[in-house]
Amino acid sequence: MSPAGTTLPNSQHSFATYQAQHFLFDHDARRRIATITLNRAERKNPLTFESYAELRELFRSLRYASDVRAIVMIGAGDNFCSGGDVHEIIGPLTQMSMPELLEFTRMTGDLVKAMRACPQPIIAAVDGVCAGAGAIIAMASDLRIGTGEAKTAFLFTRVGLAGCDMGACAMLPRIIGHGRAAELLYTGRFLSAEEALAWGFFNRVVAPEQLTAEAQQLAGALAAGPAFAHGMTKTMLNLEWNLSLDQAVETEAQAQAICMQTEDFKRAYEAFAAHAKPVFVGR
Repeated sequence: MSPAGTTLPNSQHSFATYQAQHFLFDHDARRRIATITLNRAERKNPLTFESYAELRELFRSLRYASDVRAIVMIGAGDNFCSGGDVHEIIGPLTQMSMPELLEFTRMTGDLVKAMRACPQPIIAAVDGVCAGAGAIIAMASDLRIGTGEAKTAFLFTRVGLAGCDMGACAMLPRIIGHGRAAELLYTGRFLSAEEALAWGFFNRVVAPEQLTAEAQQLAGALAAGPAFAHGMTKTMLNLEWNLSLDQAVETEAQAQAICMQTEDFKRAYEAFAAHAKPVFVGR
């Protein structure tokens, strides 16, 4: 079911006509890049019930996109996302019943599931405040580029909640290590850009004025690569969390054998033999 007023892709799974309602969505058809901009800059781009739901449905649909091979998530202005809107989410949550609360927490968790199930690489471009659910969205992305002004906090304990929100206790330790994740999830303190880079949360840190260009350049490089193989890599990164080494090695053997049947694999070999750069077609 689509969010009210949202036009989902047509039967050809093209996003050329997709119209978002609660954030900005830009589709670069030539480069096959989708850019999602959280655009409530005056309040540091907080999420609402509606934007949560629309993001969830969008990522579920992007799984079937024929003309999107990389995704960039960014915030308008000088901040990424301050988390759930205090007045439009936090306040109403204090008045809800347990079934209503569980419906909400499952819905927010479904956004993370949809991001991870989406085969395209997702790049979070983080400037300024990246807190609460904003930190989770960055965490659930595949790659994170930050600026020196970025401040990231999983601040759930600071509002009386547990740090185990939207998969944080499962994913964050795998990114930065158990001890470091425990510190952030217990204390809710802000992680500086320097720490985030040193700890492996950020893949790179750039100047604020370079953030958009850097994210778009990386997205372009990924979109020009072997889309099927990128999707397989993401699937394996997700799947192998719960596998033994023997299971992981066998699963990767099967995955790689499938990739060896793709046209992109053949194109790469032929280009190498001809001393040329391969042009991938995503199949």
